[in-house]
Amino acid sequence: MAQNETMNLWPEGKVPNFKASSVQEKSETDASGILRISGVTVPTITAYIAPKEKATGAAVMICPGGGYSILAASHEGSDFAKWFNERGISAFVLKYRLPDEKAMTHQHEVPLMDAMQAMKLIRQNAGKWNIDPSKIGVMGFSAGGHLAATISTHYHAGKNGSEEAKPNFSILLYPVVSFMPAISHGGSRDKLLGAEKSEELINYYSNELQVSEKTPPAFLVHAEDDGAVPVENSIEYYLALKKLKIPAEMHLYPIGGHGYGMRTEGKGSLSGWPAAMEGWLKSRGYMKN
Repeated sequence: MAQNETMNLWPEGKVPNFKASSVQEKSETDASGILRISGVTVPTITAYIAPKEKATGAAVMICPGGGYSILAASHEGSDFAKWFNERGISAFVLKYRLPDEKAMTHQHEVPLMDAMQAMKLIRQNAGKWNIDPSKIGVMGFSAGGHLAATISTHYHAGKNGSEEAKPNFSILLYPVVSFMPAISHGGSRDKLLGAEKSEELINYYSNELQVSEKTPPAFLVHAEDDGAVPVENSIEYYLALKKLKIPAEMHLYPIGGHGYGMRTEGKGSLSGWPAAMEGWLKSRGYMKN
């Protein structure tokens, strides 16, 4: 697979839960350079393979955010893939299907299915891409952070769940973790669950309630003034990991808001978060000192 080559997750005609519909994928870039993709019905991964002379063997699957309504595919996707490549880490930007009852059955199952399939494909091709299969993590932003936390806690669930789908670590940026009413981002919850919303599914996708001894270590970043996704989402996940003695590092910043990615200008101490992540990646052996 060449640099930045894109690969379909599922063979043609075999996309699970697929429903024929008029939903069409659209891409738009706004004035601030943010790329938004909507109407995703054909999920893919785009590979950004680290140069051989720099490669550490580690890799990250990146899940852009967008409230399960769109994918913020550049500043929460490809921009980070390039950042990782410069540091010897291969990256794969996941274009997961966006829940839509017109285009799929049981829409709440679909993003997780795509994430698990993508993780398996990365692992199965690890030799070809010069990747260590025991050093493949997941990174997610906002609703993409919910998906990253969901695969971290539910990788064994459903028809295509398996150890092969398990991330070795997770990096969660201002993530939606919980669907509990007091702290949830209601838009992401309602978009994922759709008409099947129930107390059972709200609990199932409240990932702080689903942490087990097998959940991978995590690095979390959140701003305390996040008006979209309350900081308690990261705090509750951190506490659930801590309770089970799973290594976790959390960085909370007084100002920053939501959806910033690497765009931290004028947000005070938040500008230090990428350096903190670098330190964590080095400490875990995913980046060279």
